[in-house]
Amino acid sequence: MFITLHGAANAVTGSCYLIETDKARVLVDCGLFQGSKRLEKFNFIPKSIMAEKVEAVVLTHGHLDHCGRLPLLVKAGFRGPIYGTSGTLDIARLIISDAAKIQVDDTNRENRKRIKAGQPTIKPLFGIKDAEKVFPLFYTLPYNSDTKIADEITIRLVEAGHILGSSSVIMTQKSKTQQLKLVFSGDLGQVNIPINRDPAVMEKADLVFLESTYGGREHPPYEQSVQLMIDLIKETIAKKGKILIPTFAVGRTQQLLYHLAQMFHSGAVEPFPIYLDSPMAQAATAIYSDHLDIMDPEAKALFSQGQLHKQLPTLKYCATAEESQALNAINGPCLILAGAGMCDAGRILHHFRHNLGIAETLVLIVGFQAKDSMGRRLLDGEPIKIFGESINVRAKIANVQGFSAHAGQSDLLHWVEPIAKSGARIVLTHGENHQLHELKSEIKAKFGIEAEIPSQGDRLSIGEEQD
Repeated sequence: MFITLHGAANAVTGSCYLIETDKARVLVDCGLFQGSKRLEKFNFIPKSIMAEKVEAVVLTHGHLDHCGRLPLLVKAGFRGPIYGTSGTLDIARLIISDAAKIQVDDTNRENRKRIKAGQPTIKPLFGIKDAEKVFPLFYTLPYNSDTKIADEITIRLVEAGHILGSSSVIMTQKSKTQQLKLVFSGDLGQVNIPINRDPAVMEKADLVFLESTYGGREHPPYEQSVQLMIDLIKETIAKKGKILIPTFAVGRTQQLLYHLAQMFHSGAVEPFPIYLDSPMAQAATAIYSDHLDIMDPEAKALFSQGQLHKQLPTLKYCATAEESQALNAINGPCLILAGAGMCDAGRILHHFRHNLGIAETLVLIVGFQAKDSMGRRLLDGEPIKIFGESINVRAKIANVQGFSAHAGQSDLLHWVEPIAKSGARIVLTHGENHQLHELKSEIKAKFGIEAEIPSQGDRLSIGEEQD
């Protein structure tokens, strides 16, 4: 068996594993690269994947960096089933559709500039029609059930605890001469946090691909992060400032709404205006309400029919661009949740443009910010340009790290420990270089295993050699 890494190798995004045997050819994930122009140059389907010969795709979850190249895969000739949990496929449908619209809008904007400058026009990476060709291929799988997806290849999806519907993939190849078990962790969530269930723990494997987004770091205690957010909100309310939270539409938005509702209900903060300025986040919240059966029991009440607005009476949705623009004229205190989570696109950029220069503004960073992203540059105090305009940043920039949807180092080590003790080969992916090497060092110290750190395009072999 061979596994080729076509993404997330020495990088966080672009998840895509090609698995080949004598009798099968399947993919686990097919995601977009995000975070920098350098990485975005990899947003294509390599010819070596041979898309028309791939028999199936398995999605670990619906974030764009795990499913965003599916329209390109279909354009390249793939026609097989795309497997995932119901939550994953609902989220992927939403995110791919939104990405297609953004691709078209951004390309049209760029082409207007190019036409004025007498330059050749460009085409979007994929469009809405390309996205729509993906969805008929979706095939829903339940958790904890074995499914044959190709000759000699069976998969089982188990809870990963990252976002709604997220899963780790247990893949078994059983032939006449060998049986191999591979585990793809997908993105793993923290243990004991609201909304998501805890990641399932597995006991053995021959090879495990372990995500390492926070492989070299621990998150602050979760309760401490919640209290820090409340304290920062109180401080900004006292100054009548605006609170801007760039947030991922799926997972982080619902997590924050949960805590804002708790904040009002407990009396920690008197209700004040909250604006959810993200049509995609609104749609994602509705999807969460449709999947109460796979949510943490603490969160089911909030997302059941009609409860969200009862517990957050000052929450308003901004569906149109005009409603979003109207927020510029509103005085604080208020809180605006808007995408994109890494601040590289979306409505948050317009709010930054109007409010970063105001000292009373608070920007709450509550999620991972990839290298070279706008969010990372804000945290690092680097010069900021928005729509070509230099911005004098006077706002307070605060990083509340404990809300991450990714496991920290100790949770990653806890998850991989049983597999490591079974003698598995461990391959580290989905991490920046220093995170990968710090986790590798810890795995060596704790389990005596020399974990591997592959590069983009590396082809790993396990089991018997093929012809």
